[in-house]
Amino acid sequence: MSQAKRALRLRAEVPAEVPKTAMIMAAGLGKRMRPLTATKPKPLIEVGGKALLDHVLERLRMAGVRKVVVNVHYLAESLEAHLMSRPHGLDVVISDERDLLMETGGGLVKAAPLIDCDPFLALNSDNLWIDGPADTLKLLASQWDDSRMDALLLLVPLARALNHRGMGDFHMDKTGRLRRRERSHVAPFVFTGIQIVSKRLLRDPPTGPFSTNLLWDRAIDEGRCFGAVHQGLWFDVGTPECIQLTETALENV
Repeated sequence: MSQAKRALRLRAEVPAEVPKTAMIMAAGLGKRMRPLTATKPKPLIEVGGKALLDHVLERLRMAGVRKVVVNVHYLAESLEAHLMSRPHGLDVVISDERDLLMETGGGLVKAAPLIDCDPFLALNSDNLWIDGPADTLKLLASQWDDSRMDALLLLVPLARALNHRGMGDFHMDKTGRLRRRERSHVAPFVFTGIQIVSKRLLRDPPTGPFSTNLLWDRAIDEGRCFGAVHQGLWFDVGTPECIQLTETALENV
């Protein structure tokens, strides 16, 4: 067995305490998914016969999460009705952004009083991933180090970011610390939309809507933003064309 495989096996065997509360980002307008999102919020778009949001909820439940805080804005009533009609076995709390879309960072800050654990999981609602040798969320939790980290981002190598057309997001050093991709250059890792976050990351936020990028940049400068590499499959389901590509790939898994 190679050294890399032994290391992976060891991490997979580490008993991980997954945060019991997760924040699901579901308030976006889904512009890239138009026209499908003209009458349906993006988290309710189906892939493989199941809403994207339901894929995420199922993964969270299987990992041991008990409570989810879901922010809503666009077609909020549809999202609320869907959440309340599904026997997903999770305690659901709504963070209401009907009056003002707070973006990703602002959404985390607004929802923070509803999040009753620290650290907590934060996930985009349009994630679709397949586990590798171990449960992805448990493996991510096993790499959390509260003494060193304010954010731990799950990354996938750019070459394995299925359907993704970007140039990558981050570089990662041997210790796992992240730095940004330089403009007009390619970076080897793509953010999957899944992270573990300490509430320390949310301190002294700007007023009103803002991107999580502002919080990450501060954590990067402080050496407290880290990455972990996803060992399974991850799909970028950002446009209507990606749905069929993803479904075809899933049939062959």
